[in-house]
Amino acid sequence: MGVIGSIIGGGMKAAGSIFGGISASKAIKKAKRNIEAQRQKNQDWYDRRYNEDSTQRADAQRILTQTEESIRQRNRQAAGNAAVTGGTDESVAAAKAANNQALADATAQIAAQGEARKDNIEATYMQNDNAFVSQLNDLEQQKAQAIKEAVQGVGDAAGSISGAF
Repeated sequence: MGVIGSIIGGGMKAAGSIFGGISASKAIKKAKRNIEAQRQKNQDWYDRRYNEDSTQRADAQRILTQTEESIRQRNRQAAGNAAVTGGTDESVAAAKAANNQALADATAQIAAQGEARKDNIEATYMQNDNAFVSQLNDLEQQKAQAIKEAVQGVGDAAGSISGAF
């Protein structure tokens, strides 16, 4: 291979290294955009779920509705029993107070479960976010490696060209 062949070969190596570096850079940018989009979805999910009012969830509303209905029935029974057996207003009031306490207990239980749910949401969010950050860091390392290889390829090609002379 003569001088011209070495120049052409070196030029092709340089062009190939540059093209490879550009292609790798484009692929890395696309992957980074995809990861950042997933990270934003994770943030949106966290914001939506973490800030939900636990007492307004369908399962909590069902429990509260059932508890309130049960309380109404027990209050009617207490009033009926007092009317039939001659019970006092105090005994009816005591039954109503106990029933109201049951509703307060159910609400407190829902709130406690809501806090535990928030803890789980936060843990899931942090785990996912850490994974996204790790992926982004990996991409930066890949980008640096691609640049290094492209520069090295251009340097090797330049060496081939200068060696021809």
